[in-house]
Amino acid sequence: MRNQNFIVSILLSMCLLLTTPLTYADSDEADKSVLEIAANVYSFSLDGGYISMFVVTDEGVMVFETMNSGHAKAMVAAIKKITDKPIKYAFQSHNHWDHASGGQVLLDAGADTIAHAEAIAWMEANPGRDTVLPQTSWEGNRKDMELGGVKVELHYLGMNHGLGMTVFILPQLNIAYIADIVTPNRIIFSVAPDFNLREWERSLGEILALDFEKAVFSHNELPNPLAGGNKEHVALQLKYIKDLRAAFFAELQQGTNPMLIPKQLKLPEYENWVGYSDWLEMNVWRILADEFMGPFPWRPEPQQTNQ
Repeated sequence: MRNQNFIVSILLSMCLLLTTPLTYADSDEADKSVLEIAANVYSFSLDGGYISMFVVTDEGVMVFETMNSGHAKAMVAAIKKITDKPIKYAFQSHNHWDHASGGQVLLDAGADTIAHAEAIAWMEANPGRDTVLPQTSWEGNRKDMELGGVKVELHYLGMNHGLGMTVFILPQLNIAYIADIVTPNRIIFSVAPDFNLREWERSLGEILALDFEKAVFSHNELPNPLAGGNKEHVALQLKYIKDLRAAFFAELQQGTNPMLIPKQLKLPEYENWVGYSDWLEMNVWRILADEFMGPFPWRPEPQQTNQ
């Protein structure tokens, strides 16, 4: 009954989230924040919760992540204070409304909005209240673009989070923009909605092989989130997921009732991460659910004997 009540509470919370009207900060009143993290490369956020990036080149500006109309309006205003170059491209990382909204603001500013075909197909089937379909669609695993001599690599790594999730690499600048699949210094959000955990692990390993050092993350719980992070934070995200699964299997091997593991399992190494007290138990529930679906992969394989 306790587990049933837990599940019901999660479902009710999700319903409340989905039925609550969306509100966006007035761009003239919000606390705007811009930080130049490298020459002509800027991170932007209204409140530190959602972080975009934009790059100023000789031929125009590239924006990474539109978020929502309030965020986008404030970002366009910030860009205009820095340069009179036109905004040429606005890249969206994936299909989720909280990242892919606000596109009309960038269209009105003259930008070409761009997303992966998988993200656009979902957005077309599930229109959001602040969402317009991107103008340009791309397919496959890799697309390269260039503006003002600055190259952008668009990497689609398959299943991990949402649909069409794209990691952006600017190899000449040694910088990446990564949305959602890495959040430094934070436990996985809630029950990790819309994540494929094993594919997430694979994707993080592939990201570590890409050509960058510094990164701007769409969410960041470090002391100065606008300052971004680096490959070490990608590696730490991967380590956390692996440690979480390993600890779960260790409990199974000790004979712990699987339904008791979420309450009992602790990861002291991460106790200073944001969300540890509130979300660790739910993270373990997600591991349990994933591993118990299908052919019970947690059961040991029969031992082979030499004849």
